[in-house]
Amino acid sequence: MKVAFWQVDSFAERRFAGNPAAVMVLPAWPDDTTLLAVAAENNLSETAFLVREPQGWHIRWFTPKVEVELCGHATLAAAWVVLQALRQGEDENRVVFTSKSGDLPVRGDADRLVLDFPALKPRASVFPEGIDSILAKPVREVLATPNHLMCVLDSADAVRSLVPDMAAVAGLSKPGLIVTAPGDGDCDFVSRYFAPRKGIAEDPVTGSAHCVLAPFWAKRLGKSSLVARQVSTRGGLLWVDLAGDRVLIAGQVVPYVAGEAEI
Repeated sequence: MKVAFWQVDSFAERRFAGNPAAVMVLPAWPDDTTLLAVAAENNLSETAFLVREPQGWHIRWFTPKVEVELCGHATLAAAWVVLQALRQGEDENRVVFTSKSGDLPVRGDADRLVLDFPALKPRASVFPEGIDSILAKPVREVLATPNHLMCVLDSADAVRSLVPDMAAVAGLSKPGLIVTAPGDGDCDFVSRYFAPRKGIAEDPVTGSAHCVLAPFWAKRLGKSSLVARQVSTRGGLLWVDLAGDRVLIAGQVVPYVAGEAEI
C-alpha cells in the first residue's frame, strides 16, 4: 500500500539541524514486524506512525531496532504534519495524540510547537563501575530513572567534547544515557543522549530526555523556565517549562521531504 510520508527536522533552528524524524500516516495498523522493518529502512532515530481513529490521532514510535514508549522530536514532527500539512488537529493550533504514554497534547505558539509531556524526576544513584573511564571524563553525579542513567559533568565543554566508549555504554544497566552539565552562553544547561541498545548510538536532539532534565535543572537552578541546548553534532535548542508533573517542551521544526512510501 502507498502511504503519505514526511521527513521533518525537529528542534531545528535551520534545515539540516536538529533531529530528523520520519512521519508516516497509515490507514490502519499493520503488524509490528512491518512497522519495525519500515523504521529500519528509514534509518532515522525514530519514525512516527499515525493512524486516525474515532477518538483522534494514535501515535507510535519506532527506532531502527525497537518500539519506544515516548519520543519528543518525532511527536513534534508529527504535530507539524497534522496541523500544517493535513490541517486535521483538534483545531488549527492544537492536536492531542493517543499513545502508550497517555494523551500527549501539542499546541502551536508563534513559530514553535509545544509538547506537553509527563515529568520524570531522576533519583540519586550509585556510580556504575568504571563510568569515568566509559566517558573519559570525571563524573560528578549519577542519577537514574527506570530507563535512564544521567551523568552530570563539570562543564558544557566537557559534554561537547565527550567521546564515550559506545560498547561499554551499551552494557550499562539502563538503555538510555543522558550526559549533562550547566550551560554557557545562550542556555541554562546542555546535554547529549546515547542509546546504542535501542539502535541509536547518539540521538541528535531528544525531547523525552528533557522530561528527566527539566525537573533536575529546575530544582538545581531554582527556576521553572529554562533554555536547553543539546550539543550533538547537529545540535538543537529547546525551551522547557516545569509545570507540576508535566514538562512543556517547545521547539522549532523545519520540513524537508514530503511524498509517498510503498509498504
